[in-house]
Amino acid sequence: MKKLRVALSASVAQRGKSGVASYLFGLLEGLRAIDAPVEMTLLGLEEDRELFAPWLDWCRWEPVAEKWRPAARNIVWHQTLLRPLLKRLGAEVLHIPSYRRIVWKAPVPQVVTVHDCAAFAVRGKYDAARMFYGTRVVTRLARQVERLIAVSHATAKDMERHFKIPGSEICVIWNGIDHETFRPREEAGALLAERQREPYFLYLARLEHPGKNHVRLIEAFERFVTENPGRPEHLLLGGADWHGADVIHARMAASPCRERIRNLGFVEKAELPLWYSAAAAMIYPSLFEGFGLPPVEAMACGTPVICSRRGSLGEVVGDAARIIEPEDIGDMAAAMRETTPQTRARWKRAGLERAGRFDWKKAAAAVCAVYRSAAALPRSLSSP
Repeated sequence: MKKLRVALSASVAQRGKSGVASYLFGLLEGLRAIDAPVEMTLLGLEEDRELFAPWLDWCRWEPVAEKWRPAARNIVWHQTLLRPLLKRLGAEVLHIPSYRRIVWKAPVPQVVTVHDCAAFAVRGKYDAARMFYGTRVVTRLARQVERLIAVSHATAKDMERHFKIPGSEICVIWNGIDHETFRPREEAGALLAERQREPYFLYLARLEHPGKNHVRLIEAFERFVTENPGRPEHLLLGGADWHGADVIHARMAASPCRERIRNLGFVEKAELPLWYSAAAAMIYPSLFEGFGLPPVEAMACGTPVICSRRGSLGEVVGDAARIIEPEDIGDMAAAMRETTPQTRARWKRAGLERAGRFDWKKAAAAVCAVYRSAAALPRSLSSP
């Protein structure tokens, strides 16, 4: 089969500390695993090259100058300099992994992955300019894209409602996880002896307020501590600072339980399975997600999961997690209290089975089929 020349915009990797970066890394690994018939060119910012080094044995690297890293400038780059670059590369398909970078009438068929419609669902998620761009401008751009991928059925339904695009024109492809990395780790017990001596509840998500709901989680943990004085659990937060992180840090510092709340900062992928495996439970009270990889990763590590059902989360975790109402502090505290050896064993079995459904090789094969479909479109339909 002739290999298809695909250009993948990797300049939205945000130094590897975002969900889009996880998507890019997983997709590239999946495409390699299935020996996909594509000639892939990665369009990435100069300082991000090392992030993509594991895949440069089969992908070509096309550097983008660092001056185009800021969000507004990056959008300008996509709308201007990307066009002649695609022609020079001889690309047959352009894949944009974040709908905020859709190219207006791209010179080649365009495949766009939409991870969420959070700008519509969470008030104040971004500043005013980003909210306007995400809710007004991008919806118009999306209507002229050749192929749209949604990472969940929930996101596809949101796209129908907010983008005014028929569901028949949206391809749903679940994300996968790296099962070689995310699996139960017996050696994780060393974490308790060396770096975290007390049992803990873990929340892995970027420190973003209000969307990730850290403040209510801290309040719920305080109630748990007050109502269960004999329980030793701590609360660990892992993730890079994002919009509103200062609010979260201030709330942690003011907490009467601050000695039992720890900020891990950004956790490298190699350590994630250890932190998951050693946790009493992974708690994920996000107010909205387009997919939600951390709960699935935790399940694959045999960790019980306490999870919001908002956005796609109910779809992703199914009945393999203790579902909470994320705005109900009492419900969150009760879920922590219910984490006992008996319930941990039950949720571990259910989670391991559920996590097996998410595989990057399956996702990559489906994305590859979308590439082929887009490339086969008559040029009169995909040309400006």
